[in-house]
Amino acid sequence: MHERFIARQPIFDHRLKLFAYELLFRGSSKNVFEPRVNASSSVIVESTMLFDLQSLIGPAKAFINADEEALIKGAVRLLPPDRIIVEILETVNPSPEVVQACQSLKGDGYIFAIDDFVDHPKWTPLIGLASYIKVDFRATTTDVRRSIAQRYRPKNIGLIAEKVETAEDVADARGLGYAFFQGYFFCKPSMTQSRDIPGNKLNYLRLLEAISAPELNLDLLESILKQEPSLVYKLLRHLNSPLLGLRTEISSIRDGIQLLGEIEFRRWVSIVAVVAMAGDKPPELIRTALTRAYFCEEMSNPAGLTQNKSDLFLMGLLSVTDALLDRSIGDILSHLPVSADVRTALCGGSNGLRNVYETLLSYERADWAALSKIIERMASIEEQIPICYMNAANRASSIAT
Repeated sequence: MHERFIARQPIFDHRLKLFAYELLFRGSSKNVFEPRVNASSSVIVESTMLFDLQSLIGPAKAFINADEEALIKGAVRLLPPDRIIVEILETVNPSPEVVQACQSLKGDGYIFAIDDFVDHPKWTPLIGLASYIKVDFRATTTDVRRSIAQRYRPKNIGLIAEKVETAEDVADARGLGYAFFQGYFFCKPSMTQSRDIPGNKLNYLRLLEAISAPELNLDLLESILKQEPSLVYKLLRHLNSPLLGLRTEISSIRDGIQLLGEIEFRRWVSIVAVVAMAGDKPPELIRTALTRAYFCEEMSNPAGLTQNKSDLFLMGLLSVTDALLDRSIGDILSHLPVSADVRTALCGGSNGLRNVYETLLSYERADWAALSKIIERMASIEEQIPICYMNAANRASSIAT
């Protein structure tokens, strides 16, 4: 597989604001920062030089997995200490040489986390150097998680609950004293909440329905927008932003269609509706929605689906609406006049759009084994995947920030 694959997974603070991204690299069979004979050609350096660390993480920190060799050889010094947190893998043997290397790095301003932490005496030499410990919530019992929290929280060590996949997981972690959360809980609906869609979100859903119709009904669009003045403001702000580079100001729906064209206008209204719908959700969900939409669109050419470009964009954007509305994706799509291809792909069927969607999900989760199988089904896309993802991340960042 193309070695410059790099995925990012968000880590949230107690307010569910983005705190950091864990960067996962595909340079070998392990997601590890592994220097080669010449450290300057290590996977992480090639990846960050190729993609630009700032583009990957923005103002957030980056958690970087490091093995013994990377620590001892000081390969992590190739990245700035104010931007990264060195994540010591659970496989590391805290030998005197490793401890000395970590002490030296800490003296130079590097911050440490211990990955997949279990309370074993072997970690004693490194606990005093660590600012964070990560606990795998899929691999530990509640008693173990509680014991770790009770012992290390008083030491002012940040507790990170890893692989939290539901809102219930987050609530349990909070109750035990964990202050940071990593997992895809934020992309999943909270089925414990009421299934009634709040009035304002219902308007946004109606807007998505109107903009997805085969023919635009301008009277209907204007009627929906009049019920949400803030949405009109957001729409006009986006349409008049420097991103579009328009010389003439857009002041109405009809202006927007005339200046942008119907396809581009539909895209921007869809974006604004989804962004508005996410008002009570973690902001990272907006970045995820936009990144997914742009990634799927970017993949239209490599996947041989150029004629489905608009559908691919909409598929990526709609892929988080279950989390936005706390309903199943099938239920939401039953209210939207999307194409049969989009409906099939998002509901787990098999078609070309689904191949792109599975590529996205595998890349997003750094599931390189699953991605390899998908690549076997789709010829000549391998080298384009990381490029499409970075382009998508950059485009999403320009809107979501």
